[in-house]
Amino acid sequence: MSRLILCADDFGLSRPISETIADLLHAGRINATTCMTLCPGWEADAALLRDLPAGAQIGLHLTLTGETPLTAAPRLAPEGRLPDADPLLRAALLGTVPLDEVAAEIDAQFVRFAEVMGRAPDFVDGHQHSHVLPGIRTLVLDATRRHAPAAWLRNCVDRPGAIAARPFRGKAIGSALHATGFGRAAARRGLRCNDSFAGHYDFRSEFNDLLPQFLRRPGAMHLVMCHPGAGALAGDGIAEARIGEAAALRAVRIADMASEHGLEFHA
Repeated sequence: MSRLILCADDFGLSRPISETIADLLHAGRINATTCMTLCPGWEADAALLRDLPAGAQIGLHLTLTGETPLTAAPRLAPEGRLPDADPLLRAALLGTVPLDEVAAEIDAQFVRFAEVMGRAPDFVDGHQHSHVLPGIRTLVLDATRRHAPAAWLRNCVDRPGAIAARPFRGKAIGSALHATGFGRAAARRGLRCNDSFAGHYDFRSEFNDLLPQFLRRPGAMHLVMCHPGAGALAGDGIAEARIGEAAALRAVRIADMASEHGLEFHA
């Protein structure tokens, strides 16, 4: 039977978000989270990840957009703040990203995870999927092979028929296009990826209605991203959606829902 990984992104972004995610992990409502180790509260928040259920996975959410970097990066973050997603995408497509600075920042975030958690991450992905962008993806894959060779990586690609069976196909197609070839590049380095991916939506629709649709047409290792949380955070455009997602996840019997779609869910 295929396996469902229901992953909450953005652990460490704020204390209310981290507390919400940790509560959902402890309650067995999700079975993975991915951590932003450059955030100021990361070390304190990481204590919330102790004594999780045996099936819970903790990943590294490499962050190259919107936050203050751990390293000095005068070209990547000239005003002390990493670029927003669209400028980084344009620079990656044009080949103008300062890859030496990106490489140093990626290494620093891996090291920070290991310093606080005492081990390598179970998996690796990127905030706003920046880990799959041209040029950057090579650095991410090589850093994963050095720092966490047993980890798997988030691949944002899925089969066309699977994407067509789920909502918000346009967003899913966009993610898949940016990630084309990522899985093959990982495999050449002996690294694993999920083989199906869902969770795209507009952050306005009802998450509880969408969640079962995200489980349609799964692969053998089906990854669904989510963004539960609480509280207000300056610049967080999805704060209300986080609250709705958390409420939906608390209410759902995820193992039963997964089983209805031919998926196993282990918390």
